[in-house]
Amino acid sequence: MPQLAETQSDLYQRMKEKLARVVPEVELKYKAELAFRINALKRERNAVILGHNYMEPALYHSIPDFTGDSLELCRKAATTDADVIVFCGVRFMAETAKILNPEKTVLIPSPRAGCSLAQSITAADVRELRARFPGVPVVSYVNTYADVKAESDICCTSGNAAKVVRSLGSPQVIFLPDEFLARNVALETGKKIIFPTRTPRPDDGLDFQMVGWQGRCEVHEKFTVEDITAIRRQFPDVVVLAHPECSPEVVAASDFSGSTSAMSAYVEHTKAPRYLLLTECSMGDNIAAANPRKEMLRLCSVRCPHMNEITLEQTLAALEQTRYVVDVPHDIRVRAFGAVQRMIEIG
Repeated sequence: MPQLAETQSDLYQRMKEKLARVVPEVELKYKAELAFRINALKRERNAVILGHNYMEPALYHSIPDFTGDSLELCRKAATTDADVIVFCGVRFMAETAKILNPEKTVLIPSPRAGCSLAQSITAADVRELRARFPGVPVVSYVNTYADVKAESDICCTSGNAAKVVRSLGSPQVIFLPDEFLARNVALETGKKIIFPTRTPRPDDGLDFQMVGWQGRCEVHEKFTVEDITAIRRQFPDVVVLAHPECSPEVVAASDFSGSTSAMSAYVEHTKAPRYLLLTECSMGDNIAAANPRKEMLRLCSVRCPHMNEITLEQTLAALEQTRYVVDVPHDIRVRAFGAVQRMIEIG
């Protein structure tokens, strides 16, 4: 976290030491100036900045008070005493912060920071599934919008999804909306999964333990087993890490699968000579900056276009103008709060 007395020169030097391998110097000078202005304004307004692991390196390593994956940032949002929360992430994350902090001002730097996965399902879809599978509890991935959370019994993250499913003690579970995460959780928990379409099919009545939905992350669905095979052919000693939003085949072909924070911890402690991350590429740069003595292979790089909407310029403007305020209707917030809070309690 930046120190209160840090000068612009000090901030620039700190960023240069951390990011010289991943950000050009001329860009660092410009971004250090922006970051310095943001940090000063943040103190003036009693604001806290939450930065997801997918933020671009110059932002990630300069202005957030807290960084991490969705679960970690949910926890920080739930306990902050700041007046203003600026969420450097995508909209569903900012909505979750508002659900947990209804009296605080929550800002998102760009209104275009959406999510292909969150957009793949609606509250009406969840209600329809409940009607088709009455009495079956609904687990919604935190990568959903507030109205979907409000129709759910509990939320989960990629790091605690299997734990959440097991905690329900139910023979059947509806798990939404990520197809690949659902398949990976079904394999981990030993459950038979089906994927009913909007039009009921004859096999919907067959024996099953999990109902999934066919939403996908537009970043993680791009990674293939062929990518891994080609890389291992070139670098036999590489350690491959895959996010659970990748397909089960990719996860099986990898050496480790876990949340963004779990992957960060794995790289920090591994003794492998080199590693490859199958996830959003800015996170790869952030991990490389934090582990300068370890070699990251810069292959299979895919940038999330929605996370890419969040910039230092947009963040500064958000604080200056109190713009892009995130609100959640009261009735939706109250119902969604229970599902989010139960996720946080499970950890």
